[in-house]
Amino acid sequence: MAKGVLVDVTKCIGCGSCTVACNLWNGLSYDKEKPAMGSNIKLDAKNWTVVNGHEVTNKNHELVRRFVKEQCFHCQEPACASACFSKALQKDEEGAVTYYPHLCVGCRYCMVACPFDIPKYEWDKSFPLVTKCQMCSTRMTKGEVPACVAVCPTGVMQFGERNTLLLQAKNTLAKDEGYVKSVYGEKEVGGTAWLYISDIPFEELGFKMNLGVTALPTYSHSFLKNIPGMAFVWGMVLTGLYYYTKRRAEIANKKLVKKDRSPKIKKQIDESKLMGEEKDES
Repeated sequence: MAKGVLVDVTKCIGCGSCTVACNLWNGLSYDKEKPAMGSNIKLDAKNWTVVNGHEVTNKNHELVRRFVKEQCFHCQEPACASACFSKALQKDEEGAVTYYPHLCVGCRYCMVACPFDIPKYEWDKSFPLVTKCQMCSTRMTKGEVPACVAVCPTGVMQFGERNTLLLQAKNTLAKDEGYVKSVYGEKEVGGTAWLYISDIPFEELGFKMNLGVTALPTYSHSFLKNIPGMAFVWGMVLTGLYYYTKRRAEIANKKLVKKDRSPKIKKQIDESKLMGEEKDES
């Protein structure tokens, strides 16, 4: 069964332990010019996970502060992996969408395909690579939880089977009226491994909305499956056009040659007649 992480936004205090653990485990250097915590913080090549703070109004019309951890959502059917023709991005059995740099050709199609704008590029390096959260796939294969989950002091994140976590999230929503009655990641673009519950509407916390419930690769697969037949038909059409054009060219050339030779032939005939008349006179 694919694994997942359930994030309860109401429990996050914005300590940033998850961002530090992520950097340490993945060997990412700290850059003070690109902080991993704050307001309107974006993912980049050196920060695979960030924590954004939001001042919002809750259901009781009280001004509150909420913190949201952001990273790759690890889609059930990842568009990035579907777009990657070199197979540098692959979804493993544990549910993590993992990046293999030795297979990457630097086309950056994954960056265009991702609906969450997650993959980033090392623009400042001579030999740049694509970077993103790996969901600590090497830890997961050993039965360990992702580094960010392991260090969270308030239990914001829970790691386990995605289906189990989804049921747990729905039970929490049913028991507590304070939560928004939806689980972000349950259906978005076909579902994601990272699931979120919150007491504040997700759109107010910077989550991308209106993504649809259909996995993006579905659209490309439905089109690509027709390509072999389309290629065959198009090849036949082009072949027919080639022979048609070739035949017309041959006919046109014959007419041109005949037209060019006609005056010469007429002149030869006249000369032959003249020579014959001269012989008769002699």
